[in-house]
Amino acid sequence: MLIALAAGAVVGLALGALGGGGSVLAVPALIYLLGFTPQAAATASLLIVLATSATALYGHARDGRVSWATGALFAAAGLVPAALGGLLSTRLPEPVLTVGFAAVAGLAAVRMMRRAPAEAEPATASGSSVAAAGAGLGAVTGVLGVGGGFLTVPALVQVVGLRMRTAVGTSLLVVAANALVALLARAGSSVPLDWSVIAPFTGAAVLAAWDGRRLSTKIPADTLRRVFGAALLAVAALMLVDAVVGG
Repeated sequence: MLIALAAGAVVGLALGALGGGGSVLAVPALIYLLGFTPQAAATASLLIVLATSATALYGHARDGRVSWATGALFAAAGLVPAALGGLLSTRLPEPVLTVGFAAVAGLAAVRMMRRAPAEAEPATASGSSVAAAGAGLGAVTGVLGVGGGFLTVPALVQVVGLRMRTAVGTSLLVVAANALVALLARAGSSVPLDWSVIAPFTGAAVLAAWDGRRLSTKIPADTLRRVFGAALLAVAALMLVDAVVGG
């Protein structure tokens, strides 16, 4: 219970403050700290991310930091890939999921530890580029159970031209939509879920998301990203070693 609460708090802080990164911490926490299988961890992560991102989205929307039209286009482009990815995930071997997740976590870590992406001019955005980015993010969400916010935020800044704070809020809309669709695609699977762990994990994440939103206004975004990025890099290395040695 205590581990679930602590891990959930970290996930919520990441999602609330950065608009992403929470699910790539949730999956390894569920596997290595709480004994979930990779498939069960991916499904549970989607539940946790859906509840947490929806909560954080409300706070950002209330502050006027969500571009609904852009977020809807991103989300719409990723719905089918997210559903197909969710179906595929339940049929993949556990080592494949672990290696794939380690690669995604490593990419997330590198992106977080780099300087914030420069804001582009809105005129550089095109419907095809936005749709392509949204489809790719949906597929990642469906297969690995990650929300993809760590990829959505840079895409919204560099491709669409949103300001960083608006990109963070908008990414939560995309994350929530993709997580919901991926969950629905997994609804018929027989993966067992331990609700005695998922419930407190989710509750702590939801509460911490509010603190994360406030934290983002007090601590420089670059500092927050580097801290979470360093943690993710260590997690990615651990999972890769485990997949290679265990496999």
